[in-house]
Amino acid sequence: MTTKRRAAYGIYPRKAALPDVVGALNQAGFENTDICMVLSPAHPDAAAVSDTSIFEVDAEDRALSARMIGWFSKFGAVVIPTVGFFVRSQSYLDVLVSEKTSETLSHGSRTLLGLGFPQSDAERLGHQLCDVGALVCVSCPESSQVDGTIELLRCAGAREAASFDLMKAVAATTA
Repeated sequence: MTTKRRAAYGIYPRKAALPDVVGALNQAGFENTDICMVLSPAHPDAAAVSDTSIFEVDAEDRALSARMIGWFSKFGAVVIPTVGFFVRSQSYLDVLVSEKTSETLSHGSRTLLGLGFPQSDAERLGHQLCDVGALVCVSCPESSQVDGTIELLRCAGAREAASFDLMKAVAATTA
């Protein structure tokens, strides 16, 4: 059975300081596990983990990769289409592994569709992600938080911010 939970998202250009966005969300009371990021494989933060092999890079690049992996692993989920994903939150894991498949959509668009974005938004935002972008999404436990969170994401530099119904798989309970 699935239920919907409201979420807010912001889409950011490559130059955006994602730690500042996360810091603003944390100061507003959101936990890191409420946050999901979808990064273009060409995004500089994604490149730090996707272009490395422990045997082919110098110690400085390995240290940067280790820091990025450590940072990514603190969030509900970080998805880098065609590269991999880091998941800490069960609710994000549930929606990402049951990702809707459509061979006509890009990997980024399929990820967004799996999160609960309508197909037209998933396609549009997936194309923007291909342009070396990042999408930051935050699950709002209370519907009343959504508007304030959208404004917070805008103030943190989002070129677009809005809300959607985050799909959350709910395990059926048996008595």
